[in-house]
Amino acid sequence: MNTIPSIFNERQINRTVLGGKELMRDVKMKVSVILLNKRGSQFRIPMIENLLKCGFESIVSIENSTDNFNIEEFSHKFPYVKFVIPLESATDGELINIGMAEVNSDYVLVLRDTLKIDGEILTARIAEKLSMEKLFCVVPRLVERDGSSFPIVFSPGVNGTQFEVLHSSTVIDGCPTLYPLDYIGYYDRKAFMQLGGYDYTIKESHWQNLDLCFRAWLWGHRIKLTTLFSLAYASDIPVEDVSANLSYSRFYMKNLLPRFEDDHGVIPKSSIFVYLLRSGCGLVESLRQFFDARSWVRRNMYRFKFDAKYLIENWGKI
Repeated sequence: MNTIPSIFNERQINRTVLGGKELMRDVKMKVSVILLNKRGSQFRIPMIENLLKCGFESIVSIENSTDNFNIEEFSHKFPYVKFVIPLESATDGELINIGMAEVNSDYVLVLRDTLKIDGEILTARIAEKLSMEKLFCVVPRLVERDGSSFPIVFSPGVNGTQFEVLHSSTVIDGCPTLYPLDYIGYYDRKAFMQLGGYDYTIKESHWQNLDLCFRAWLWGHRIKLTTLFSLAYASDIPVEDVSANLSYSRFYMKNLLPRFEDDHGVIPKSSIFVYLLRSGCGLVESLRQFFDARSWVRRNMYRFKFDAKYLIENWGKI
């Protein structure tokens, strides 16, 4: 596994960028949109038309592969929209990192084409209220395509000695959540970049998402749900793969292993024995990963405000 990234967007993805040469017309809010695409291009035109009507400062539409041959046509039809086509395999988190680097707005709304994007999904008035909260991420209420609720509220917990994520479908405006499901949320772009963005060395989506958001909490940021706007899925809701694997191991080292002592975070040398029992790697690789994580925590030691134990014990009070 590669060394933990030390700066935002450390791995540069080869990509083609089309469009976005003309300034957006009728801008109503200093908010940009990153649209992650996986479905067929037949859904793209009405989605982009609706997003343009909302008055966002800029829109970045990101493909998940080079297989869509209609992008050049789209870029001519929508000259205000920037279309990004990665030329190599990339995780969703890496694609969002690219999008964050392509925009200049203070706040960014991350969406997917698996959502029903019709009508005015976000108004300038609501965007202003969300920005005033000064949160790392505000998560909209998500519902199934028929309008029914499903678990989108996540909190940290412990089952015996094992970390676990607890789920709830009860949404209260302003309630904390550990992370935004499916990456969908209203992000503070500056905070996102200061946190380093998504770790490209974590390949599994669930752990990549949780890694950044757990770090945000440990470093003093907050993530909350809002009922001011909601979004519905147009297709089946996502099923997260939460199995423990190498991605979990990287998350564990960066977020669960550090301890907060006095005014800083640290991974004690004695923690190596705990990690060796959990790593699932050979001795040499486990040692390399442990000392890499220890070095990363040392570089960021004064950014920690508390540790995972404190976060779990005081969830809902922070």
